[in-house]
Amino acid sequence: MTDEHLRENFRSGFISVVGRPNVGKSTLVNSIVGEKVSAVSDKPSTTRNRILGVRTFEDSQLIFLDTPGVYRDKTRLGKSMARAVSGALSDADLHMFVTDVEKPFGAADESILKMLSKPSVFVVNKIDRIKKSKLLSILSAAERFSGKFLEIIPISALMGDGVDELTQILKKNLPAGPKYFPDDVFTDQPEIFYVSELIREKVFNLTRKEIPYKVAVVISGWSEDTEQKLIRANAEIYVERKSHKGILIGKGGGMLKQIGSEARVEIEKILGVKLFLELWVKVKENWTQRDVLIKEFGYGD
Repeated sequence: MTDEHLRENFRSGFISVVGRPNVGKSTLVNSIVGEKVSAVSDKPSTTRNRILGVRTFEDSQLIFLDTPGVYRDKTRLGKSMARAVSGALSDADLHMFVTDVEKPFGAADESILKMLSKPSVFVVNKIDRIKKSKLLSILSAAERFSGKFLEIIPISALMGDGVDELTQILKKNLPAGPKYFPDDVFTDQPEIFYVSELIREKVFNLTRKEIPYKVAVVISGWSEDTEQKLIRANAEIYVERKSHKGILIGKGGGMLKQIGSEARVEIEKILGVKLFLELWVKVKENWTQRDVLIKEFGYGD
């Protein structure tokens, strides 16, 4: 098959990934892309930016716009996240609407459905958590939306069940188009973004319910030694309350050391370099309500 013929039959496009918080959108994107392009946590609003992940095949290129979970948040940060969702929906060629089998279809899902103006695929995630007999009733209930979607497909993003089938469905429904990114590119995010997001992920996962989602991580220092494959990074973790600062630091600095250690191990694995990481915790009261700080921390428009 000639290169010219491949170009003529090549499919590509942008796929928005939308749904409520914690339905597994980021896990699904990471699974399809084959690399960790988005932070994963069971806390709401782990994803704050519109993160782009790329998966390239011989005959197609899938470009994912992972988005913050859609829910009512009246803070300035919440409004900024809502604009990120709207932007992803507007830019997409195809929508992937993700739901969770353990969460009843509710008003938030209905509001998302009204936002889907492009061809859409309905993904029912986390099927590994329920019995097959229950899944049948869930899929039967989902059939009432069959006229709205190209396909309704059950998957487990965590276990990989149904992900290959979903990928084929996405490929089939993309328009003919160019190869937007080289074969070896899987995200448009810089290394600094990776580091800050993985630190924030560890904060979420290690502090559990003690710390709300109002945590921001800013890389304040960055230097690279390409010969030694070494990165030195300084990161500032911002919270809204002094009590949260104490929790993040922990007794004798134990919690902060654990956050740094776990983040460093994963970052080194992903980036393939040695990382020296220093962390500080700072308080910026009500930063989620302050447009200047939201933009400064990388979450604004």
